[in-house]
Amino acid sequence: MTSPINLHAVKAIYLFELARTWRTLFQSIAAPVISTSLYFIVFGAAIGGRFTAVDGVSYGAFLVPGLVMMSVLTESVSNASFGIYMPRYSGTIYEVLSAPISAFETVLGYVGAAATKSIVLGVLILLTARLFVDYSIQHPFWMVAFLVLTSVTFSLFGFILGVWADGWEKLQIVPILVITPLAFLGGSFYSISMLPPLWQKITLFNPVVYLVSGFRWSFYGQADVPVGISLAMTALFLALCLTAVWWIFRTGYKLKN
Repeated sequence: MTSPINLHAVKAIYLFELARTWRTLFQSIAAPVISTSLYFIVFGAAIGGRFTAVDGVSYGAFLVPGLVMMSVLTESVSNASFGIYMPRYSGTIYEVLSAPISAFETVLGYVGAAATKSIVLGVLILLTARLFVDYSIQHPFWMVAFLVLTSVTFSLFGFILGVWADGWEKLQIVPILVITPLAFLGGSFYSISMLPPLWQKITLFNPVVYLVSGFRWSFYGQADVPVGISLAMTALFLALCLTAVWWIFRTGYKLKN
């Protein structure tokens, strides 16, 4: 019986994108792990000793979920946007579009590879964090669920960004001016309960808050936002990204022109 999905085509795109990781191993894996380790050294070890526990958790351990989530979402956007932008830039995207492969299979290959790299990166950062701080994971299933959901959602967002960008400047402007500030202001380094009441309300408009809060809950059972709301907001953003990707292939926006 013939499979409804062209697995050979999906595998070809998926493995090609993964192979790019090995060609840029330092940039894709080593650099994010090293930079995150520096955060643990500076904030966790040096500065963290001057802070009291946050919600009953040592500051170094409190940082772990936030730093993992910050790295995963930024790398998801970067990997997926670059993955689809390069075929557009070189013109090889037309070979993909003319091949007997559906839009779903194309997205599955590109986004699946980007999400896989982000998940591997998140696991490596978690393992590296053990060298600096001691942490626990109370809900390992939900930890994995939030990690995978975040990787897939922001890889889809990166895919959209890679299609939208028509130059290297545009490809970098959203991660630098939007994603990174949202990640830093999303509770990666602090609990939003530490903010004044007005800023607590303003912060709730930041989608990264729900990702970090839900992910931190899976570690310590404590969250700034109820975990159900975190899941619902993440699922909503995922649905919006899926709708945008569907529209891109439905209209051929910047792919067929």
